[in-house]
Amino acid sequence: MMSLKEFKYDFPAGIVVFLVAVPLCLGIALASGAPLFSGIIAGFVGGIVVTLISGSQLGVSGPAAGLAVIVLNAIESLNNFEVFLSAVVLAGLMQLALGFLKAGSIAYYFPSSVIKGMLAGIGVIITLKQIPHAFGYDEDYEGDLTFVQADGETTFSELINALNYVSPAAVIISALSLFILIFWDRVLLKKSKIFQIIQGPLVVVVLGVLLNILFQYNFPNITLRANHLVELPVAGSIQGFFQQFTTPDFGRIFTYDLWFLAGTLAVVASLETLLCLEATDKLDPYKRISSANRELKAQGVGNMVSGLIGGLPVTQVIVRSSTNIQSGGRTKLSAFIHGVFILISVMLIPEVLNMIPLASLAAILVMVGYKLAKPALFKSMYRSGWSQFLPFVTTVVAIVLTDLLTGIGIGLVMGIFYLLKNNYHVSHYLHKEKTTEGEEKYRIVLAEEVSFLNKASIMKTLRNIPGNSALEIDFTKSVIIDHDIKELIENYKDTAKRKNVKLILTGDGQLDKMEKLKLPSPQEVSEKR
Repeated sequence: MMSLKEFKYDFPAGIVVFLVAVPLCLGIALASGAPLFSGIIAGFVGGIVVTLISGSQLGVSGPAAGLAVIVLNAIESLNNFEVFLSAVVLAGLMQLALGFLKAGSIAYYFPSSVIKGMLAGIGVIITLKQIPHAFGYDEDYEGDLTFVQADGETTFSELINALNYVSPAAVIISALSLFILIFWDRVLLKKSKIFQIIQGPLVVVVLGVLLNILFQYNFPNITLRANHLVELPVAGSIQGFFQQFTTPDFGRIFTYDLWFLAGTLAVVASLETLLCLEATDKLDPYKRISSANRELKAQGVGNMVSGLIGGLPVTQVIVRSSTNIQSGGRTKLSAFIHGVFILISVMLIPEVLNMIPLASLAAILVMVGYKLAKPALFKSMYRSGWSQFLPFVTTVVAIVLTDLLTGIGIGLVMGIFYLLKNNYHVSHYLHKEKTTEGEEKYRIVLAEEVSFLNKASIMKTLRNIPGNSALEIDFTKSVIIDHDIKELIENYKDTAKRKNVKLILTGDGQLDKMEKLKLPSPQEVSEKR
């Protein structure tokens, strides 16, 4: 249930998210090769339908850049947008099923260092991607988070290209906007509570519109062109507005290609959602924990509704979610407000929205990106040790140089490497002491849980036990001992005899289990042969 208790914070935050979301929805639809209005549909369905069902208090859903390539290829291969919509509906049904099957628990298996790396990586790439828009170079679509762009350029080459297409008006608007946002954040927020309610991003959007009007009337040579502004589709009437909705064609619903596409959409959309859900919970100032399974159900219903009325697939999206948090949103009401405003604005005031400069929105997103990737975060992760810092920084670099899911995958591999490395070292402890008779005695204490992953480490320790000594293997603290470890120790009995090592096995009940195992020794196996 939504509450109005935090309305004074949620309302302005919802407006800021709405302003940021509109060009993102349009840009992702453009990159997907779909009608522009399909991105708007996904935007208000994500904001209204998904928010009502979701348990996430600060997550914002809508069309995702990570699905743009899949959608583009699907529409081209199917050669029919209405058939593609049926795959979106089917994908939503699959997500709903995944929610009921409790598949959302996969989100809890991503290391914290990788999730923090994801947030910082997104912050870096948001900043890099918005710099060209701040200069007035808008060739790449809003919302693109991939390194290699559709036009063949890269994130870095686009920065160089932007210098050749500088718009003075865009630079003035973005520079003033950044100054206001920084001043608002560093000074005014501390002066009065009124500046916490009236958001700096709202002020810079209004300023951008007024400045562009000023340029049009007084400095027409530097005024912004149409492609430097938000470009919402404008319907001539209410009837024309409703004609922009499209219904799916289920004529090919039983074909393999459609089911494969639906499955791909469901899996990728679910992964993006779960990763963003985990990241959003980490950013939540109140540290609330959202239900991953409930989120999958909400996304499933959202995709079914979006597909039925002509919208793109939806996921929870980190750019809009982090904008919501940093704009002061406190409950899911802010995400709901953003969805309602998308719907109302395209119905009633598209011409007004089309006056907003992209440079103003670029300044807002640059601030969002900076807050996600503050230098303090990198310092904190470095102080946490290499096992935390390397997966973190690997994820950041990989996301910047590839895309969100690929970057997360690479970071996860690094995280797993450190998990295995740490697991290798903590399987047991070796103590060396002298007996009363003066002989060397070694004592190996096995950990609470010892798996096959520890086999190499334990084997190395056993090999280094010198001959003519005593060795005690203590199972007292062990609860789970893998079969491979039992087999290794049983086989070591023969090695101990050859090296004249006095072997003692101790541990509450574990010794009996070992004795009952009765694995054949290598000598017994060779004799049977």
